[in-house]
Amino acid sequence: MPTANTLEMLEFITELAKQAGHKVLDHRSSKPMTIEYKDSIEMVTSADLEADRFICSEIARRFPSHRILSEESAPDLEDSRAIYEPLWIIDPIDGTVNYAYRHYQVAVSIAYAEGGAVHAGTVHCPSLDETFNAAKGKGAWLNGKEISASSPIDLKSSLIATGFPYDKSMVFPLVTKLHKVLEHCRDIRRTGSAALDICWVAVGRLDGFYENLKPWDQAAASLIATEAGAGRGRWGPSTSNLPDDIDGANLVVASDNIIKELIALLHTA
Repeated sequence: MPTANTLEMLEFITELAKQAGHKVLDHRSSKPMTIEYKDSIEMVTSADLEADRFICSEIARRFPSHRILSEESAPDLEDSRAIYEPLWIIDPIDGTVNYAYRHYQVAVSIAYAEGGAVHAGTVHCPSLDETFNAAKGKGAWLNGKEISASSPIDLKSSLIATGFPYDKSMVFPLVTKLHKVLEHCRDIRRTGSAALDICWVAVGRLDGFYENLKPWDQAAASLIATEAGAGRGRWGPSTSNLPDDIDGANLVVASDNIIKELIALLHTA
C-alpha cells in the first residue's frame, strides 16, 4: 500500500499536468523554439526542457525525498533501489515531433509509483483540453467523467494503434508485425503519442495498442487503461529488471475481448 493518499496524489499531479500543459502551449505560441537531438536521433525541444524543469521543481518542492524518473532530466534505470521507493515517472511532452509540427496529439504524462507499482497517473492533452487520470483500484476518468474500454467482438472488427522507433535499424521487424496485424484487424492508426493512444484505448476510441516503450511513455496511461477495464500484457519477454507496471517493453494494451488474440498474433509475426 502507498504511504501517501492516492486520491490526494492524483489531485496534485492532475493540477501539475494541466499547469505544465499550459506552459507547453504558451511556449509554442509566444517563444522561439529551439530543437536538439538525443543520440542524433530523437528530437528534444526547448519546451520539453522547460516543462520538465517546472514539473520536477514542483515535485521536489513538495516531496523533497522522492525520486524522479523523467525522460529529459533523469533517465536513470540502473539504481534498482530507486525504482521501489516513492517515484515520479514523467514525460513532459509525449509526442515531441507532433508538438514541433503543431499537431494536437501531444500530452503531459505524470505517474506516481511506490513499491514498484503505479498508484496514480494523469495524461493531459492541452491542445484538446482533455485530462485522463486514474487512481489504482478507484477507476479512470476523462475530464472528471468515468470511462471504460471498448468491447469489440473480435480482432477483425477492432481498430489498433501502434508507433515506430526513431532508430531506423529497428523498423523492419516492426513493419513485419504491422503487416500481420493489419491483415487481421479493421484498420491501423499511428498518431505519434503513445500515452494518448493508450488513453484512447481506455475511453474506447481505439480497441488496442502495441509498441516497445520506455517507462515514461506508458506508466500513467497504462494505469488509466487498466482501471478503465482494458487488459495489459506483452508480446515478448522483457530483458529489464523493472517492475511490471513501470516496464514498457513489448507492451500490448487492449480490450479484454481481443488482447489474447492480439498478443498471440504479435508473438508469431
